[in-house]
Amino acid sequence: MINKQTTEEVVFTEAPPQVSEWRRLRRVFLGRTSVAVGAAIMVLVLLTALFAPLLAPHDPYLVGTTSPLAQPSREHLLGSDTLGRDTLSRLIYGSRTALMVGFVTVTIAAVIGVTLGLIAGYLGGIPYTLIMRIIDTIMCFPMLLLALVIAAILGGGLQNVIIALSFAMIPGYARVTCAMTLSVRENDYVIASQLMGASDGYTVIRHILPNIMQPLLVMVTMQLGSLILAEASLSFLGIGIEPPGAAWGAMVSDGYRYLLKSPILSFAPGVAIMLTVFAFNMVGDGLRDALDPRLRGLL
Repeated sequence: MINKQTTEEVVFTEAPPQVSEWRRLRRVFLGRTSVAVGAAIMVLVLLTALFAPLLAPHDPYLVGTTSPLAQPSREHLLGSDTLGRDTLSRLIYGSRTALMVGFVTVTIAAVIGVTLGLIAGYLGGIPYTLIMRIIDTIMCFPMLLLALVIAAILGGGLQNVIIALSFAMIPGYARVTCAMTLSVRENDYVIASQLMGASDGYTVIRHILPNIMQPLLVMVTMQLGSLILAEASLSFLGIGIEPPGAAWGAMVSDGYRYLLKSPILSFAPGVAIMLTVFAFNMVGDGLRDALDPRLRGLL
């Protein structure tokens, strides 16, 4: 009897080509039209806010630069509002208000929320229960509704709008940070750091925080657009930036009563809000793909 030995043919599949981190980041931002357009718009808005005094053709707060509700002309490209103020100049200065509220608010909310999340996730026990139950209570209310209530209590003004939006955004950062910290703290390098006698502060700053920064960076970028939209909503309702401050939401509110006579008053700031929110969302989406470790070496 002859034993027949079957041989199996082994097929080796070629590994996918490795892509450097810089090349992958460049491919995401330059290879996708939506991300590239969003990045270009974001840079344009940042430059407009930075050089607003040089770009604005008139004083945005000066009343009576021309007749009220003047139509677009060579001197006033977007016409004027009900007080005779140049619409283009107020639109340019409104970018400063929007970006200031966005960046300052997201900084305050991220610092406080990440700190609370790190404490709750790393220490666990009573600190975790106490912090997260408070966070859960705050998250029962929609972000915009909570900011609306706080702004109504504190009153209008740039400072109070920032406080209201910051308080409303803290729970999101705290919950995300806590969840990631609970996962990272179980890794071997964190346990080794603890066994070697490293302090809790050193372990958190050296080993945990760097490993949760990428998702937080994406979250910050994408929420900048949400904050700009929230500020515009508060200003539209009359409890945001107080007159004569230039704010896109207030400009939309002032102009919607004259849509038939001068639609540019609402249309121009509305388009500015839409494009700015789109830009930050697209850049955040691109960062998410570029920093996703699951796509490392593939995308």
